[in-house]
Amino acid sequence: MAQEAAETPAETPAAEQVEALDPADAAEASSEDVGPGAGAYTPMQPTPGKGMPVDGGLDVQQQYSPIGHQANSLHIGLVWVMAIISAFVLALFIWVILKYNRRANPVPSKTSHNTLIEVIWTVVPALVLLGIAVPSIGLLSAQYKSPPKDAITVKAIGYQWYWGYAYPDNGDFEVVSNMLTKEEADARGEPHQLAVDNRMVVPAGVPIRLQTTAADVIHSFAVPSLWFKLDAVPGRLNEKMLFIDEPGVYYGQCSELCGARHGYMPIAIEALPMDQYNAWVLAQGGSIAGAEEEGAEAEPAAAPAQEPESAEPGAPGAGAAPVAPTA
Repeated sequence: MAQEAAETPAETPAAEQVEALDPADAAEASSEDVGPGAGAYTPMQPTPGKGMPVDGGLDVQQQYSPIGHQANSLHIGLVWVMAIISAFVLALFIWVILKYNRRANPVPSKTSHNTLIEVIWTVVPALVLLGIAVPSIGLLSAQYKSPPKDAITVKAIGYQWYWGYAYPDNGDFEVVSNMLTKEEADARGEPHQLAVDNRMVVPAGVPIRLQTTAADVIHSFAVPSLWFKLDAVPGRLNEKMLFIDEPGVYYGQCSELCGARHGYMPIAIEALPMDQYNAWVLAQGGSIAGAEEEGAEAEPAAAPAQEPESAEPGAPGAGAAPVAPTA
C-alpha cells in the first residue's frame, strides 16, 4: 500500500474503525468539506432509465451486478411459479363450483376424507417449497460472500441526514453527499430527490469492500439496480462485497426510517473505469494504493473531462464517462 495510515479492515479491528468516527465533528459537515480538487471534477451524465426508477415501471429495476442478475433470475422464476399455482387453484375452484353446486348435485356427498388427495396436497407443496429454498439459500450465501483481500475499501457513513463516503485505501479522505434541490437536479439532468452534490465514486468491474456504519441512528444503504442493501448501525461496522458490471450512475436511498429528513438521504454511485477512478482519487487529494511499488507518481492529475458521445456538437453523451485529457 502506498499509504501506511490507511489500514485495511484486516489490519485494524472494526471497533477501532468505528471509534475513529467523531459524530460531533461530522454533524457540522457540508458539501464544502470534500477534498482539494473536487470542484474541478465533471460528474458523469446519467443514462435515462439506467440505475434509476422509471415512470410506470412494473418490475424491479434492470440489474448491473452479478448478485442482481442472480436475484433477478430467481425473482422471475418465482413469479412464474406463483402464476402457475394461482392458475391451477383458480381452475380447481371453478371446477368445484360448477360440478358440486346444489343444482348439479342435489344429494350432497358424505365423503369425510381421501388419503390419496391428502398425501398429494401435503407432498407437492413441500416439494415446491424445497425447490424454492435451494436457490434462495444459494442467493443468500452469494450476497454475503466475503470480498477478496485486494478489494478496494469504501466506507459509507450515515448521518442525520446525509451520507459521507470515506476511502481508507486511498488516503482516507471523506466526501460528504447532500441532496440537490429540484432546480439543481433539473439543471444537471438528474432525477429529483435522487441527485446529490457529491456522488460515491467507485471503480467498475472490480470487487469493492463496501462497509457501512452510522454516527447517530440506524440508516440503511440501498441501491435497487445493484441489488445491494446493508444497514448502517452506530458502533458497528457492517460489510458486503459490491461489484458493478459497467460504468454508469446508479441511484438509491436510505431505507431505514431515521428521522424527520429520512427522505432527504439519496444515494448516487458513479462507477468509472479504473484509470478514471484513479484520476478522480488524485483530484480529491488522495493517493493510489500500490503506487510506490509500481513507480507511479502520486501527483494530482488533471481534472477528469467528460467525453461527449452525443451527435449534437458540444453536448455531453448520456452516460459518457469522464476521462483524463491526453497530453
